[in-house]
Amino acid sequence: MRIANYTRIVVAALAAFVTSSAWYTIFGGVMTKLNSAGSTAATSTGSLAGTMLFVVAQSLVVALMIAYLVSRLGISDRIGALRLGALIWIFPASILLGSVVHENVPPALAAIHAGDWLAKLLVMSVVLGARRREAPPDAPDHRLPQGESRSLKVDVVGR
Repeated sequence: MRIANYTRIVVAALAAFVTSSAWYTIFGGVMTKLNSAGSTAATSTGSLAGTMLFVVAQSLVVALMIAYLVSRLGISDRIGALRLGALIWIFPASILLGSVVHENVPPALAAIHAGDWLAKLLVMSVVLGARRREAPPDAPDHRLPQGESRSLKVDVVGR
């Protein structure tokens, strides 16, 4: 990957962190009520700075994986990126649903966490997927203006 791609990965991770921070700022009061009323007890594993550093590192790992998928799938527009983000979201949503079933996590609390994952996956996917506007016309994923076509040279082997 080029340096610009790594920069975009860092930007995507930081955008996810900001999105997640805003999400939990909005739903923090509801989460506090759900945690105190529910049977699950949230345990603090360290300082706020340590927690924030962990979330940024986690976002970097996820952004790297999304960047890899974007590259391998040839995603080059926002719609494709949003589809990818929604598709990836199935994994954390399934895990959170499992916590509702197996650990008696309140469904509303799991829904808040699932919403956070959806928001940050969509943000990261768009930052990483809508990146190829500068692609040259001969790039395989470049979209031609409507009405234009590109001829492809096909070599037939063995005939």
